[in-house]
Amino acid sequence: MAEDVLEAERSTAALRGLRAAASDWAQDKQAFAVPWGKAMMWIFLLSDTFVFTCFLTSYMNVRISTTETWPNASEVFALTVGGTHVPLLLIAIMTMILITSSGTMAMAVNYGYRRDRKRTAALMFATAAFGLSFVGMQAFEWTKLIVEEGVRPWGNPMGAAQFGSSFFMITGFHGLHVSAGVIYLTVVALRVLRGFYDRKGTYETVEIAGLYWHFVDLVWVFIFALFYLW
Repeated sequence: MAEDVLEAERSTAALRGLRAAASDWAQDKQAFAVPWGKAMMWIFLLSDTFVFTCFLTSYMNVRISTTETWPNASEVFALTVGGTHVPLLLIAIMTMILITSSGTMAMAVNYGYRRDRKRTAALMFATAAFGLSFVGMQAFEWTKLIVEEGVRPWGNPMGAAQFGSSFFMITGFHGLHVSAGVIYLTVVALRVLRGFYDRKGTYETVEIAGLYWHFVDLVWVFIFALFYLW
C-alpha cells in the first residue's frame, strides 16, 4: 500500500515537471542572457571558421606534399618603388589597413553604446572605406598576378601549379567576406545616421556588425602568416 502511494506521488511529481518544462518552452525562455542576433552571428562565425580552417589546412597539405618548387612569396608579391625591389610591400599595407579598421570598428561600437549617433556612423563609414581600399588593393594584386605573371587557377609559370588555385581560392573567399562586410557596415551606418537604432532603443546591431568585421580581420592574420610569410 505504501509503495503504491509512493509511486503515485512520483508520477504526480513527474507530471508537474513535464508541465513546467512545456510551459517554459512555450514562453520561449532563454538559457543564457544573450540576444538572438548576437547568438546567431556567433554561430555563423563558427561555421565560417570551419570553412577557412579547411581551406588553410588543405593549402598546408598541398604546400608540404608538392614535389614542384613553390614560388617565393617575397618575390612574387614584391613591388618596385623608385627602382628598389620591396618584398611584400602591398601585402604589408593591406594588413595595416585591416588592423586599423579593427580599431575604428571598436571605437564605433563604443560610441554606439554611448548613443553618439554621428561619431558611430562616421567611424563605421571609415571602417567601410578601409575595407573598400583593401578590396581595391587585392584587385590590383590579382591583376598583376594574372596579367603580368601569368598565374592561373590551373597553372603557374613560376613553379607549383597548385599555387594559383590555392591563392585565388583563399584570398578570393576572404575578399568576398570583406566586400560583404563593406556593404553590411554601410547599411548599418546609414541606419545609425538616420536614427533607426535610437528609435529601436539599442545599438546592439553595431556590435554584431563589429563581431563580423573583427572575424574578417582575424582570418586575414592567419592568411598573411601562412600564405605570404611561409
